[in-house]
Amino acid sequence: MSKEKELAQGILDHIGGIDNVKTVTHCMTRVRLTLRDDAAADLEGLKRVPGVMGVIEDSTLQVVVGPGTVNKVAGEIVAASGVALGEEIPLEAARKAETGSGEGSGASGAGAAVGPGGSNREEVSRIAAENRDKYKKRSDTPAKRFLKSISHIFIPLAPAFVAAGLLAGITSVIGNLITGGYITGDVWTQFNLILGVIKNGVFSYMAIFVGINAAREFGASPSLGGLIGGATLLTGMKPEQPILNLFTGEPLIAGQGGIIGVVLAVWILAQVEKRLHRVIPNSIDLIVTSFLSVVITGLLTIFLIMPFAGFVADYLLIAVNWILEVGGALSGFVLGGIWLVMVMLGLHHIMTPIHIELINQTGVTVLLPILAMAGAGQVGAALALWVRCSRNKPLANLIKGALPVGVLGIGEPLIYGVTLPLGRPFVTACIGGAFGGAVLGYFGNVGAIAIGASGVEMLLLIANGKWWIYLLGLVTAYIFGFLWTFLFGVPKEAREAKEA
Repeated sequence: MSKEKELAQGILDHIGGIDNVKTVTHCMTRVRLTLRDDAAADLEGLKRVPGVMGVIEDSTLQVVVGPGTVNKVAGEIVAASGVALGEEIPLEAARKAETGSGEGSGASGAGAAVGPGGSNREEVSRIAAENRDKYKKRSDTPAKRFLKSISHIFIPLAPAFVAAGLLAGITSVIGNLITGGYITGDVWTQFNLILGVIKNGVFSYMAIFVGINAAREFGASPSLGGLIGGATLLTGMKPEQPILNLFTGEPLIAGQGGIIGVVLAVWILAQVEKRLHRVIPNSIDLIVTSFLSVVITGLLTIFLIMPFAGFVADYLLIAVNWILEVGGALSGFVLGGIWLVMVMLGLHHIMTPIHIELINQTGVTVLLPILAMAGAGQVGAALALWVRCSRNKPLANLIKGALPVGVLGIGEPLIYGVTLPLGRPFVTACIGGAFGGAVLGYFGNVGAIAIGASGVEMLLLIANGKWWIYLLGLVTAYIFGFLWTFLFGVPKEAREAKEA
């Protein structure tokens, strides 16, 4: 048995066993434990465990074991439960671990079944474990594991998404009113600028937030995950000295690869960091592992992940131009349907030059109103989830907060907080957006005079009195997003009753 495993077991022996542990995380030097029953912990005995440098009682029980050792000890503790670092340990999983190891405190036996002939705990545990394993094999698919990870990464950001989304919606409405000439004055401009600065705290640096949460989900150091996410923003790169795309030779664009690119990069970071922890001596682990993990992952991100996204974007740009040339309802259906996927992959940047060129040549961009239908499909999908999942209080509350933002054309709260983590609603929302886009494509020549947020407030920017066609497209996307989600897009687990 390794010394880290011995230390982990020594800690468990003095805190009531794994059965008394709810969550396990760690920082640079401390294993942080959330206990089910604080009174079950023997703190004086814990302090005397060889390898424990100190014990701190706070909102969590913090056991100081030192840099280089802390991640390995925390890993050994969660390994006993069968869940990922930072994930809540179900009580039945903890009891299964205690029963299987034959070690730990008496707390693990709480609630064990006792028959008239004596204890039948082992038989009950064996049958329960077999049933759980069978169910897990049937239900634990790669797609569900991916969606579970996405949920763990983005759901904690939902309050910030909603708050910043409301600010973004307000600034968009004010900006559109200014652009359309409905309001004027330096006071409005300055006020709008200040609100924009506040909301940009999330949307401009979302890659960093996602990097931190993804690192927690994949078992990497959260600070390193934030560092890798921040690297995709290309901060400090000068226009006259750009980093070139290896595939095309063109300059990289900040954020290329999108949020999914950040998630992939941090997953690679976790694999690199875990392997380095195994081979780097504890005395230099903190310095060497952190340095090598960031350098290796950062180079892969900048020279492979981001360029590959740019490579895809270039060919996607060719496809978009071809779709626009075809025109009609088909082009609207395709563009309205794929826009959310492009946003998620960070490929939406390629549209900005097209919008600008269309405005310069014709005075309007006919592309932006079509793409705005994707957000309307999200709204319809969210409404269907709200109706079908009313017993799921956390989800219902999240939808209530994100819906007004979605109506105003800010899609991140609905995408990352609601539909994408659930899987199927994301697809049905795209279908709703496709039908809305088809309506605008069918009528044609529905253009916006400026680039701004989509949603209802874009009605202020629609040229030549064709606002009613844009509104018809919005309503169509709402309806089809709702119907497709209501009929085909609500996962069973989302309908289960849960308390807020």
